[in-house]
Amino acid sequence: MFKNFKWNRIFMFAPLMTLMFCFNAPQNDDEKMQTIMVSVKNTLSYLHYAPKPINDAYSAEVYNKFFESADPDKRIFLQSDMDEFSKHKTKLDDYLNNGDLTFYKATTDRLYQRLDDIDKMTQDILSKPIDLNEDDSMILEPKLKKNATTIADQKAEWKRYVKYYILREMETLNNKEESAKKRKDSLIANKLKDTVKLEILSADQKRIKAQGEVKDLITDMFRRYKKRKKNDWFTVYMNAYTEVFDPHTNYFSPKDKEDFDTNFTGKIIGIGALIQEKKGYLYLGDLTIGAPAWKSKQLAKGDKILKVRSKPKEDPVNVVGMLTEEAVRLIRGEKGTPVTLTVEKTDGTVKDVTLIREEVAIEDTYARSSIINSPNGKKLGYIYLPGFYADFEDSKGRNASDDVKAELLKLKAQKVDGVVLDLRNNGGGSLTEVVDIMGLFINAGPVVQVKDGNGKINVLSNKTNAPVWTGPLVIMQNELSASASEILTGAMQDYGRAAIVGSPQSFGKGTVQTFVSLNRFLNTSDDFGDLKLTIQKYYRVTGESTQRKGVESDVKMQDLYTYAEIGERYDQFALPWDKIAPAKFNKVNNINTASLQQSIDSKIKNNTNYQLLVESAKWREALSKEEKITLNEAKYMALMKERKAQIEKFKALDKYNNGLKISLHADEVAREKKDETFAKKSENWIKNLQKDFYLKETLDALEQSTK
Repeated sequence: MFKNFKWNRIFMFAPLMTLMFCFNAPQNDDEKMQTIMVSVKNTLSYLHYAPKPINDAYSAEVYNKFFESADPDKRIFLQSDMDEFSKHKTKLDDYLNNGDLTFYKATTDRLYQRLDDIDKMTQDILSKPIDLNEDDSMILEPKLKKNATTIADQKAEWKRYVKYYILREMETLNNKEESAKKRKDSLIANKLKDTVKLEILSADQKRIKAQGEVKDLITDMFRRYKKRKKNDWFTVYMNAYTEVFDPHTNYFSPKDKEDFDTNFTGKIIGIGALIQEKKGYLYLGDLTIGAPAWKSKQLAKGDKILKVRSKPKEDPVNVVGMLTEEAVRLIRGEKGTPVTLTVEKTDGTVKDVTLIREEVAIEDTYARSSIINSPNGKKLGYIYLPGFYADFEDSKGRNASDDVKAELLKLKAQKVDGVVLDLRNNGGGSLTEVVDIMGLFINAGPVVQVKDGNGKINVLSNKTNAPVWTGPLVIMQNELSASASEILTGAMQDYGRAAIVGSPQSFGKGTVQTFVSLNRFLNTSDDFGDLKLTIQKYYRVTGESTQRKGVESDVKMQDLYTYAEIGERYDQFALPWDKIAPAKFNKVNNINTASLQQSIDSKIKNNTNYQLLVESAKWREALSKEEKITLNEAKYMALMKERKAQIEKFKALDKYNNGLKISLHADEVAREKKDETFAKKSENWIKNLQKDFYLKETLDALEQSTK
């Protein structure tokens, strides 16, 4: 199995030609950014699947894209700023060609100036009583907003923003009060010990308390804004250039690439503790059982982190006021190396704790399975696969195909009658893993076709004839199932190997990306980051692209995302749909999907839970499209009362239980007794599965296919 590509390391893997650009090592930050710009431009022009002309039209698109990211709500820059910036609108192509930082510096310097101004402005607004009785409203839809023409207009807009958050905080206080009263009444009614402290605040008291909370929130927001290094905005700037090529072509700074690798492999090298920020201080959150922080027995949740010594010979760094991500990078490091935390315990004592960094797995990113006993006496297997993860640096690291195989073997040992593979919310990953997972369910044959920018087509095939599971199979998907997920569901559907159950269609990402390290073009040891670059499109064995269209489910059910604008087809710069000639393949089965759909339709047609869920989805989408909201306290609270009544109606969904009997594997049951965190996660895992309406219907479809 493909495990370790350096140059050909693909977010959907594919070969890539070598390309060299010769640069001398930059001497300072400006030269470094200039070098990155030219390197990115050359890489886009020579290696992107569908390169765009770098001209004035492209420049205008980049200009608009940048401001959509830098100031989406048009709350920071004044119209006079925008008028000044507009002279650059058709020059960004020239700046990219020449590594010219003129526009980047002008906008970033002005951004920090405006943030300083707005910080002082909001502090002035929050230092005085705020009248919530005015008949005012705030525009919510960014497309309807305009930049303020004067400082006074800008202050008025920020005052609306402050009012909105005060009203939201007041409503939160109302909800907490109502919830506490219900708990108290319940304890009294059941003659139990009353442990609820109920404090009823007047409207004025809530207003004062809410204003204080919002002041802290906004103060902290601006502190974090201004703590960000100006160079961090360079990533935003570069991505305006790349994402106009297509939404999946992105520039990654070294730290962004590190975060991506962590998510992709599902592991970090660190101490196994969450770091939480509150009012400028960093605190330890939950400790991962078995990880260095937990094993030390010297650290606990709630400890305040004062300093971090990342390396033994370095001075400790004061992290008070530091951004969480900066402190996390100090704590992480190479496996087997020491890191020292200076912490203030909850009793006020201060101590140094030295830990040895270890590999900490993020288990929620890995495949997991359970056994479900249906009311009809069938034993069914369920596998959840959150992503097509792979570890390219470690040949012994975890990958999705090996983990799915292990779960299948567990289920097979339990003699299950059928298997559900859940790919809902699975955003994709390694193409190699897709091909290998296909081989767990079917004999050798083509899985996917990939075409590069020159029109060359390559067919990737599963070459094994030793499937692990040949029994009935159903795959679940939704609108957030994308990329690698769509390759697997599309291939399974085309072969007739599995019925696809879920949302009307999947996300619709039919493109292939690779990471191109910009360092390979430079004579330097510095890290210049990477470009995640679209280099191919992929096609089903039928020749159909999934781009924009996605994979259509065999058995369709509406869900919470059906009415939302989710998917590739909603992105202005998404590549178009097309098709190529089919590959040679033989169907293995003809599933009667029409019968399955008819059966599901008859069950859900009058199902009150399903109808309520669909109504909830429509209601939530309507809310998301509201263009403005009142800032008058009486009207706002009346609106919240209306919404609460509607939400109350949907609360029946929270009580839904599908009645499924779900059991863990023997090794997991044993682990629960030793691992508190795993036991709690397993408890929540089962509860969530039992609240899953779609799982129940999918299992019914699977049972029909086992007859």
